[in-house]
Formats: sequence, C-alpha cells, structure tokens
Amino acid sequence: MPHTVPATPAKRPASLIENRSIGYIPQDERHGRPLNQFTLWFGANLQITAIVTGALAVVLGGDVTWSIVGLLIGQILGGIVMALHAVQGPKLGLPQMISSRAQFGVYGAVIPLVLVILMYIGFAASGTVLAGQAVAGLIHSPDAIGIIIFGALTAVIAIIGYRLIHAMGRFASVVSGLAFVYLTIRLLAGTDVSALFADTHFTMAKFLLAMSLSASWQIAYGPYVADYSRYLPADTPAGRTFGSTFAGSVIGTQWSMTFGVLAAALAGQRFSGHEVSFVVSLGGTGLMAALLYFVIALGKLCVNVLNAYGGFMSTITTITGFAGQREISQRTRMVCISGVMLVATVLALVGRGDFLAAFSTFILFLLTFFTPWSAINLVDFYFISKERYDIPAFADPDGRYGRWNAAAISSYLIGILVQLPFLYTGFYTGPMVKHLGGTDISWIIGVIVPAIIYYVLATASRRQIPDHLILPDEAMSR
Repeated sequence: MPHTVPATPAKRPASLIENRSIGYIPQDERHGRPLNQFTLWFGANLQITAIVTGALAVVLGGDVTWSIVGLLIGQILGGIVMALHAVQGPKLGLPQMISSRAQFGVYGAVIPLVLVILMYIGFAASGTVLAGQAVAGLIHSPDAIGIIIFGALTAVIAIIGYRLIHAMGRFASVVSGLAFVYLTIRLLAGTDVSALFADTHFTMAKFLLAMSLSASWQIAYGPYVADYSRYLPADTPAGRTFGSTFAGSVIGTQWSMTFGVLAAALAGQRFSGHEVSFVVSLGGTGLMAALLYFVIALGKLCVNVLNAYGGFMSTITTITGFAGQREISQRTRMVCISGVMLVATVLALVGRGDFLAAFSTFILFLLTFFTPWSAINLVDFYFISKERYDIPAFADPDGRYGRWNAAAISSYLIGILVQLPFLYTGFYTGPMVKHLGGTDISWIIGVIVPAIIYYVLATASRRQIPDHLILPDEAMSR
C-alpha cells in the first residue's frame, strides 16, 4: 500500500521560544504558509552586502546593461538550486545539513559540516562589523559598541528561534522594501537613465563574472534553506514552497544588486569603499539618515540571525552524529547559539582592520566546498532516493546509512578538485582563470561534475533505499 502523509493532528499551543533543534518536527507542531518563505528571503536579501556584491560587476569593468542581465541570469540559475533545497524542509521535517547523513553517512556528514560551521561564523563576523557601523551611526557611539549591541541582539533573536525569525522576515520585507523604493528613486533622480543603459560594451568575461557573482550568492544559501521551511505542514505543495523561496530570494537579491550596479556606475569613488555612508547620504541628514541606518542594520540583522541559527544547527548536527543523540535540551541550545555569536563578535571586534578582509576572503574560498555538496544532496533527494528516507536511521551509525559513504565522499572530493583550475579569489587563483579573462566559472563545474559522478556511483551501489519515507512516529509504532 503506498505511503501517504498522515493527516495533520490538532496543533499544540504555540510557544514563542523554540524548543526544537535538529530533531524531526512532528505533524502537530507544523505551521505556517509558503508565503513566509518569500518574506524571509526577500527581507534577508534587501541588504547592504548584496548591494556591494552587485556593484562589483561594474567596479570590475562591466557596463550597466549587461551587468544587470548577467546578474539576473546567474540569480535564476543559482536560485533554482537554492529553492530546490527548500522543498526538503516540509517533506523531511528536518533542518538542512542533517540530511547529508543520508548521502555521506552519519560520521561522513561531518566533512561538509565543519566547513559550513566556519562559513556561518565567518559570515556572522563580517556581517557584524558592517551592521555594527550602522548601529553605531544610529546611536552615535563608537563602532565597537555598535558591534557588541548587534551581536547580542542577533543571539537573542536566534535563541527565541523559528517563529521570531519569520516574523522579522515579514517586518523587514515591508520596511526594507519601502526603503529601497525611496533609495532607488533618490539614486535615479535627475539621472539620464537612457544614456546610462545606452553605454554598452559587452564582453563575455565580464558577463560571466556578473553571472558568477549572483549564482554563487544564491548557491551559498544551500546549507541554510530547509532550516526555515521544516515547520511547514508535510502536505504543503512542493511547487508553492519552491516558488515562494525562489521568488523571495531572486527578487530581493536582484533588486539589491541592481541598485549596487547603478550606484557604482553613477557615483564611482563616492560609492566604492563608502557604501554605508553613501546609502545614508541619499536620505540627507536628521531623521531620514537615522531611518536609513536602521534599515541597513535591519537587513544585516535578518541574514546574521540566519548565520547564528544555522551555525548552531550545524554544530549540534556534528556533535550528535558521534554522540548518537536526536535532540538536545533548551539550555544546551541557548549555550550553543550564544557561543557561536560570541566567537563571531570577538572576531568582528578584533578583525575590523585588515584581518577581517583576509578572513572574509578565506570564507569566500570555502564556498567552493558547498557547491558539490549541494549537487550531491539534490541528486540524492530527487533522483536516487526520490524523497524516500529512513529518518530514524539518520541518528544510527550502525543503521541503513552507516558511518561513511564512499560514493558521496569521493564525488565530493572530486567536485572540489575539478573546481580549483577555474577558481578566482583573493586567497587562490586557478591556472585557467587568465584564459577566461579573469572570470570564475568554478561554480558551474562544481555543480555538474559531482552531480554526474555521484549519480553514477550511487546508482551502481547496493545501498538499500526504503520504499517510502519512514518517519519517526511510524518507526515507533512498529
């Protein structure tokens, strides 16, 4: 008899503070609508770092028209990969990275997890520096005070958890959306827009650069996505989960990056290196300047909370993989989140100068390691296991998925190695980059090659795949 998702029982009373961590979310705790995925990712991407990233397309030599087109195409391609992960949340009822145990093994999943933890902490540290400056500007304090306040606020929201994170996304999508309408109007006021777009000088290298900037931005969200869709009811249509996540992330990011392209083209040196002050200057002084400082801090707060929350999830997933646990206490949860943000805040305070720039470069280099993970995870979910997992076995190293999975680990390592010749970062530059006009296309290689290799190896393996999705409540009833 085909397996069907059980009817959703009566909901438990809602609690503001989240009790769950990496454990399966039972049906009576499921809530929310796919629209919440749109507002979360829309609000999280209307922010200053996305503006700066988009501006790089022009700063590094591209023109306005083809930079925007290239960013949009990369956004769509990367957004598809990103949003496909969102579907896993309501289907499995689990956070994103724990599903890696089905591919890599219960112990083997630690390989990408350790790198993901470094990424979360690095992004949280760099985001805290930038947002701390905005907080300091808002309350007229030294940057260090702004950094500490922002770090503490991030930790508090992440501790309260899922419901507040989504509420903040809804708030930010409205406030930041209105602010970006105002900023876009102010930026283009008195500008000959037709002349700006008429000055085109297409080159393939710069076009691919723009695509790479946005595609990499979207793919980097892969380890995050299911964390914020896992409470949705299990019968939520996959298309609605995918579409809401995709639209929110792509529209929000494209708007921010397009703003960055236009700002870099119009303002030049007045923008580059002075991004926060330039954005605030569009509103003048006084109350409007204060509101724009608030909007900048809010945008960074949205994404920084995701870093703190995801860093905690990945840390616990790593520890429990060896300890054989499925859930942790609320006290442990609070300590872990506080620890993640304490490390990030200390790094932000210490690294406000050259160290943080070097550290951020290293973290961007780490993104190379997440593209093949994403490819392997999605191929397994959609084409090998076809959404049929034994969720209780995720906590059992002697169970169906074992300790280590050679097919996934070898595909992953090959996926990393084949990217290196095409990689272009301040930390490392591959030999093929100069032949491509200084363009990084490693993300394309990093998606295609490991996906093919893993599909072949996993298909040929003797791994037993259940005939339906096995949920914890079903396993306990046997």
